[in-house]
Amino acid sequence: VAKLFADSTTIALTSFISPYKSDREAARKLHEDTGIPFIEVYVDAPLEVVEQRDPKGLYKRAKMGEIKNFTGISAPYEPPSSPELHIRTDKLNLTESVE
Repeated sequence: VAKLFADSTTIALTSFISPYKSDREAARKLHEDTGIPFIEVYVDAPLEVVEQRDPKGLYKRAKMGEIKNFTGISAPYEPPSSPELHIRTDKLNLTESVE
């Protein structure tokens, strides 16, 4: 869908938990093959920080085994090796992260 928007010269921002490098590479290739820019933004924080910020308690439930295949707990996460932008939300406040 983002590619369709880009084809019509509309900027599309999408947000995904994309734990596998191969999936991110496929999305990049789809865009690059058609000459559409692809910018990967890695919004990053250590697991401990993410757990502290979790208002729904999903990480706690995943650690207790109530949620299966939870990214970063019972399912793998392969961090991006060279994103165009890497935002460390544990080191930057909200305003700094947005800037």
